[in-house]
Amino acid sequence: MSEIEPSPVAAATEPPLYVDLDGTLTHSDLLLESLLALIRNNPLSALLLPDWLMKGRAFLKAEVARRVQVDAALLPYNRPLLEYLQAERARGRRIVLATASTREYAQRVANHLGLFDDVIASNKHENLAGPAKLQAIAEHNGGAPFDYAGNETRDVPIWSRAHAAVVVNANDRTLAAASRVAKIHRVFDAPDIALGDYAKAIRAHQWLKNLLLAVPLLTAHQWANSASIGALVFAFLSFSLCASAVYLFNDLTDLPSDRQHPRKRMRPFAAGRVPPLHGLVMIPLALLSAFLFALPLPREFLLALLVYFGLSAAYSLGLKRIALVDVITLATLYTIRIIAGAAAIDVPLSFWLLAFSVFLFFSLALLKRCTELGPLPQAHVAAGRGYQGSDAAYLRIMGIAGGYMAVLVFALFINSPEITERYNQPQLLWFSCPALLYWITHLWINEGRGRMHDDPLIFALKDIPSHVVLLTMVAIVFIAL
Repeated sequence: MSEIEPSPVAAATEPPLYVDLDGTLTHSDLLLESLLALIRNNPLSALLLPDWLMKGRAFLKAEVARRVQVDAALLPYNRPLLEYLQAERARGRRIVLATASTREYAQRVANHLGLFDDVIASNKHENLAGPAKLQAIAEHNGGAPFDYAGNETRDVPIWSRAHAAVVVNANDRTLAAASRVAKIHRVFDAPDIALGDYAKAIRAHQWLKNLLLAVPLLTAHQWANSASIGALVFAFLSFSLCASAVYLFNDLTDLPSDRQHPRKRMRPFAAGRVPPLHGLVMIPLALLSAFLFALPLPREFLLALLVYFGLSAAYSLGLKRIALVDVITLATLYTIRIIAGAAAIDVPLSFWLLAFSVFLFFSLALLKRCTELGPLPQAHVAAGRGYQGSDAAYLRIMGIAGGYMAVLVFALFINSPEITERYNQPQLLWFSCPALLYWITHLWINEGRGRMHDDPLIFALKDIPSHVVLLTMVAIVFIAL
């Protein structure tokens, strides 16, 4: 934030300050957020959007607002601007919320903040954007001088008629345009979006999960096959970009729930560090890139990718809110990665490997849910989930049982013909069972002690015992060859 020219007049005689909402008072866009929430709550309602839009943006906003509630307390507000408005309000200045958002949403924001003397906003028949907002401000203020706080190019005509401009979160071009037509009173610089914020938005660290694509290559002993390794590189990039598109969509449609979570509220979209519009642009780009990387690979891989994308989208749109269905879906999504890895290098799938995968990832999915439920009171329902705090005890029992079932399947796998044919000393693989038992038990004990991260993968990446178990199992496999 920088001050270009301090106000020379006392608050009692200063013109009223009209403040924009989307992108100015908040680091978000209520229309986009409400549209995404509508699609999340009722995906079929997306079919109605073209008809509503044909009747005008004002009608569209009103129809969406009738179906979607916005919790003003959870919005990512522009804190420096809020502090400025609070100081102006304390000095006795008149402040009005002037927004193109629908009146219902604008009034909720005004009631929550308690900073505004009045609200002018869109209704079902009029969209207060650009010239329409300027006319509404002039009528509301009786043609008297006013100051205006905005953030984008379409605010320039309003600044041109304003006594002074407060420029918020604007790019250099918008600031220059405002400077040409108005006296700049204050500038609140847009927060820098770091490259790391975009990496967090696409959850680049989650790409490590796609290393599961290499499991069939390792079990088939094709780690020296350059053609298979090349195919897996394409498969890895394809799955990673596809997963990122789904993560972006999931985070954009899950904003209210994430903002209520002690850790998820710091995600880039929930915290307002990356605008939702950027996420909407990134989704098709990631999907297009994913399918371009899949083109050189066998059709079976493309089919697995499509199934993964469809099931992931279904999970984001609703399955994640159905108790137990959500964790079974997560276990299935992990297993699809192994199926896709086998398809990419054209090797047969092992029944034992798939069974082991289903039980292991069912356990890890339940571990994730238990961690999320841990801080909740017994009767409290988890936001956006189908569980309440009291369910954690039962989920732990199922999760531990699932993990031990995975160890049992692995033990049976060791005695299968495909193992005895590929290893000179297959009996040595039995030493992997205690290591696997230790690791699963170790994870669940840490969950019970409140030390588990929301994502078990992130916990394992930072956990030294997990590193030791992995290295031990890798050593056992190579000794047994």
